[in-house]
Amino acid sequence: MKNTRKFWQSPWRYKETAVCVGSIVFLGVILQLLVGSFDFTKLQFPVNVILGGILFLFLLAFSIKRKSPFYQWFSGVQMAVALIISLVFLTIVMGFIPQVTNSQSVSKGVAFHLGLTHLTSAWYFVLIYFLTLLSLGALIIRRLCSFKIKDYAFYFNHIGLWILLFAAGMGTADIKRYVMYIREGETQWQVYNSKNEIIALPIAIKLNDFYMEEYPPKLTVIDKETGLPQPKDKPDYFQIDEKQLNGQIAGWAVSVKQYIHEAVSSSDSTYYKAQVPLASPAAKVNIINPSLNVYKEGWVCAGNIFQLYQVLNLNEQYCLAMTRPEPKRFYSDITIYTADGKQAHTVLEVNKPYKIGNWMLYQYGYDSNAGKLSMYSSIELVYDPWIIPVYVGIMLLACGVVCLLWIGNKRKEKNNDVE
Repeated sequence: MKNTRKFWQSPWRYKETAVCVGSIVFLGVILQLLVGSFDFTKLQFPVNVILGGILFLFLLAFSIKRKSPFYQWFSGVQMAVALIISLVFLTIVMGFIPQVTNSQSVSKGVAFHLGLTHLTSAWYFVLIYFLTLLSLGALIIRRLCSFKIKDYAFYFNHIGLWILLFAAGMGTADIKRYVMYIREGETQWQVYNSKNEIIALPIAIKLNDFYMEEYPPKLTVIDKETGLPQPKDKPDYFQIDEKQLNGQIAGWAVSVKQYIHEAVSSSDSTYYKAQVPLASPAAKVNIINPSLNVYKEGWVCAGNIFQLYQVLNLNEQYCLAMTRPEPKRFYSDITIYTADGKQAHTVLEVNKPYKIGNWMLYQYGYDSNAGKLSMYSSIELVYDPWIIPVYVGIMLLACGVVCLLWIGNKRKEKNNDVE
């Protein structure tokens, strides 16, 4: 006679585990609808450290029952698989639904109230996160209580993952982001917080100089009445290139006779090369439209805050204009001072941040209207005191991966020797 296993019969398997984790997610959805998103700012230091200590003490006390069926299930494969699937699913949702911060104004629709637009602070995500910490911690303690040196790869991987998850999650409340606007030659240490209040930071930055490298500008035909590039539906542009000086713009044949990237206007409306701050790109061009029987030659200039732009009139309806050059690279020469007396000099640019203490500095922006003539640079400062634990977790994980590869190669060599 075949025995039929009851649904909640111990030991619990994947079905029971799925129901338990699903119930936690459902509870999180109810909390999200009733009280709104979880406020991570309440976990700022020292609350996060105290909470970490409570978690650790709870896991130690819980480990007394490590031989019980419930503890084995809670720290077992079924729970791990259910939690991983839940986290992967939520991560996929984050990829499909644009995420916003608290400072951004968004339409408060169904997705907002369900926490889908700010998922990492949604209650169901937070509950799954804490459940993962508890389950993973319980597994680590269970294996440590029966310690075996041959399981070193397991210890590296799981302990590293726990530290990474804890530091990345609990440390979120202590992360502070500011944007500092600094004029050339000035030293700045004040910023605005989220409440638009001025606060002084324990770090000061002096902007020695701001640099920008530009791409050559583009030429386009403009409708004088609307000011729109032509054709209206799909504007056409000609990129100035020293290797290709002839091209087509919206049915007009254009030829660049002379191009000066740093040019200054003379009294006769021509331009000459001058490496001075007020210089801007200018070009002498020939432009022809046989169907309209139009032939024009003259100068066009992109202009800047010091120099007026210049267009070449083609007829009563159209003119040829030069666009503002796009930035190729921009960076800031800065000197950094900290409250503890440290001083550093660096060149800060996009995708090349600089770390000093617990502060990470990023090149953020500049005066886009002034372009390379910008008199200030905006630098983002990120304070993250938990970055070192995060690095420790990543390093332990990396060590665990290397150990697993080494163990796998040893086993492969052993099997080859047996054969």
